[in-house]
Amino acid sequence: MFIRKKWIAITACCLSIISGSVSANLFGYKEMPRSNMGIFPQWLSVLERNIKDNVPEGDCSGRLLNTCHVRNWHRFLGEMAALSRKEQIRRVNEYANTKKYILDIENYGIEDYWATPKQFLYRNGDCEDYAITKMLSLKRLGFDAEAMKIVVLQDTNLKIAHAVLAINYQGDTLIMDNQVEQVVSHKYIYHYAPIYSVSEKNWCMYLPEQ
Repeated sequence: MFIRKKWIAITACCLSIISGSVSANLFGYKEMPRSNMGIFPQWLSVLERNIKDNVPEGDCSGRLLNTCHVRNWHRFLGEMAALSRKEQIRRVNEYANTKKYILDIENYGIEDYWATPKQFLYRNGDCEDYAITKMLSLKRLGFDAEAMKIVVLQDTNLKIAHAVLAINYQGDTLIMDNQVEQVVSHKYIYHYAPIYSVSEKNWCMYLPEQ
């Protein structure tokens, strides 16, 4: 799985830059911002492919098979324009979480694949695919892209790698998680240990609070 492999690569990479600047915390871990995005080709590919994919389909009149997921997604986001930011966050989380969880090996025949929203809406996906669609949905609604990050972490309860979307909102960091129905503050989540996160222009590594 890409998440696990990248986790190992990030850990090795960051041993040489451990003395870098430290900013806010997440789940009680210190956040260390970085700027070398070249080590995340999967993520950069998603951003590039999304520009090409983010075009509504043509004829949506067919009754037997829904082939208008992008058009419906755009309509869903358009209908929320007048809602509060908090309600938009809640509804985007709910909307994405209705999709079925499916492993990349079953979906694409490879160990790991980061999907665009269009691919996710058509084919469902795994944890990072939920997070990507939530991030790009909120961006389309006008949220600051740099206020959001996809966080790759360890679920210490289940002892598995996982990914969620974290968004800075009114002085707090809210977590949008495909495993949890509600959007909650990171301060109330104790079983997640963040490893790294990516936003559009930067990434961060994490260290436990001393």
